[in-house]
Order: sequence, then structure tokens, then C-alpha cells
Amino acid sequence: MTMKRNILIILAFLLPFFHAGAQYVTYNHDETKMYQVTVMETGVGELTPRAFYGVVHNRYYQDAAETNKLRYRSEAAAHGTVQVGISETIDTSLTKRAEVEALNMADRQVDLAWQAEGPKIQSRLEAFNRNIARLTEVGGNAGDLSLWQERYHLFQTAVSAVRNSYMPNAERKKEYLAIYRDITDKNNTLIAYIVTVDSRERTKDHLEATLERPNRNAEIAAEARGRWKETSNQTNP
Repeated sequence: MTMKRNILIILAFLLPFFHAGAQYVTYNHDETKMYQVTVMETGVGELTPRAFYGVVHNRYYQDAAETNKLRYRSEAAAHGTVQVGISETIDTSLTKRAEVEALNMADRQVDLAWQAEGPKIQSRLEAFNRNIARLTEVGGNAGDLSLWQERYHLFQTAVSAVRNSYMPNAERKKEYLAIYRDITDKNNTLIAYIVTVDSRERTKDHLEATLERPNRNAEIAAEARGRWKETSNQTNP
């Protein structure tokens, strides 16, 4: 206990000396360095010694106070404030644009127009295909059949292209309605052509039937021979 008390007494005795030394080391005022800092940071004070700056750094000595960092900090803060407003405006615009694009993507990914127009187009395509098959029944040739089948496949390709495209449902609906009208027009044209071919074949068959005459040569010869015998018997009893 006595040793510990002695140590504490010695430390208490030496503590003021350490404290005074720390204060003396910390507070070592240098006016030249202080003004170097204040002129550089805020433009306050004067650079010393004048002779040194006049010879070595004369240009910096002349405009150091005016070109201090405080001026640039103020300008940067002012520009930053303006940029904050601009960035907020850009952020708001981009956010709204993102919302619109999200709705556009949802509108383009789900083909609602096909749900409304698809069954009508499929029904009309099936009718068109059945009428193409009737071409051979009424006497159409292979060239006619191939031509109309190409048109049928063309409509199928158009429907597939619209269904796989990236477009709004309003545009899809317009395209589907246009395809439906085209199929209807071509189907009506095909029906008229089928009627024409069928009438042509029927007329041809009718004409061929009326042009066929029975062969009565043997009958005519027999009648002529009978009349010749009868005449011969009358002249030569």
C-alpha cells in the first residue's frame, strides 16, 4: 500500500509538468503559416514575407486573396443547388417514363386483340381452305390449286407475324381487322372463280352431249337396200 501511495504522489507531482508541456507544444503560433492558410482558404490576411513572395511567387502573391477556395466553394455550392433541381426534374421525368414504359410492356406482352379477333380470323381461314379444296371437285387444274394455297399460307404467315410482334393491342387490332378483310375479299373472289369453273365444266359437258350423234349408217343402208329390192321387183316381174 505504501508503494502504491508513493507512485500516486509522484504522478500527481509530475502531471502539471506534462500538462504544461503539452500546452506549450500545441500552441506554437506562426503568423506567416496562419496567413498562408487563411489567404488560401478565405482570402483573409497577407502573405509574408513580402520579399520572398515578390521574388519567387509574385504572380500568386498578386491574386492569391481573390482566388481563394471560399469563392470556388461558393460557386460550386450554387451550381450544385441548381443541379439538384435539374436532377430532381430528370428523376421525376424518368420515373414517369418508366411507369409509362411498364404499362406499354404489359400492353405488348399480352395479346388481348387476338382473344377478340382471333376466332373470326380462324373461322374465315378454315372456310377459305375448304373452298380451295373444292377447286379440284369442280374441275380446277393443279396450277389454280397451287396459286390459292400460296395465298392461304400467306395469310397464315401474316397472322403469325402480328401475333409475335412487339406492338400495342390497338395496333394489333388494326392489323387483325385488315387481315380479316383481306381473307374475306380473297374468299369471295375464290367462290366466284369456283362458280365460273363449275359453270364452264357443266357447259362443256352439255355441249359435248348435244354434239354426239348416233351412228345410223347400217340402218340407213338396210332401208336403202330394201327400197332397191322393192323397186327391182316391180320393174322385173
